[in-house]
Amino acid sequence: MSLFVCYNGEFIPADKPIFYGTNRAFRYGDGLFETMRAMGTSTPFLNQHIERLKNSASILQFEIPENYTVLFFQKQITRLLNANKYFNGSKIRLSVFRKDGGNYLPHSNKIDYYIEATPLETNNFSLNAKGLIIDIFNEWKKPVNELSGLKTSNSLLYVKAASYAQSLKIDDCLLLNQFGNIIESSSSNLFVFTNNNLLTPSLTDGCLNGVMRQIIIQLALKEKITVYDDACINENDILNADEVFLTNAINGIRWVVAFKNRRYFCKIAKRLSAALENLSTL
Repeated sequence: MSLFVCYNGEFIPADKPIFYGTNRAFRYGDGLFETMRAMGTSTPFLNQHIERLKNSASILQFEIPENYTVLFFQKQITRLLNANKYFNGSKIRLSVFRKDGGNYLPHSNKIDYYIEATPLETNNFSLNAKGLIIDIFNEWKKPVNELSGLKTSNSLLYVKAASYAQSLKIDDCLLLNQFGNIIESSSSNLFVFTNNNLLTPSLTDGCLNGVMRQIIIQLALKEKITVYDDACINENDILNADEVFLTNAINGIRWVVAFKNRRYFCKIAKRLSAALENLSTL
């Protein structure tokens, strides 16, 4: 836990209570959040995170002040990292939520924001040395609607899937949408390399609109890899794949070694991970 947090621009000791029981993110899940990696005191892909945050806020009718720009949040993040003396890799979580008041119907659409930082072991993205073991979580299915691609304060499906993976003593689980298509994992977007093509589930299938997903698609295209970002993926696609890997904004790329009885390589994952490391240090 960091020594300080940032709440609406005020830097407060992390062990000091900030929220009341009337907080709408606590009461109703009425909030959004972004998690991102800082390197030193800069945040390489902050532009994409703030763009996604603002697009999501518009859907939820949050009123984001005009001065809450990328530069504004970068200054707040840098100040927080300096205050905590976090000068290597850090995990940043930026949360926004509607101001207190009201029941299901809010009194206001104005927002508060909260930023916290947690130190990471490495400064840059790096590919996992040991491949992940994954399976499918099929107890709950994710509905497909306008909220599906948003990072909201309601993460019960992901909590349940992560807990299920832990109960199996594996690293992660893949999630299904209401139509039975595989769309993502409990904490990452999904990529499948098969027949010299890189596939990732379509946003219209309900997966999270991940910032790292967008970046990996762009990197793959630059590497002359054919990408299909509108794929419908099922269990047979995973079983027949040459490679499977997961992506998120904290870990970058994590390759999968095993799904059920299938074993995978990581040649493309290594190639894209190297490209990501080069991009993030520019």
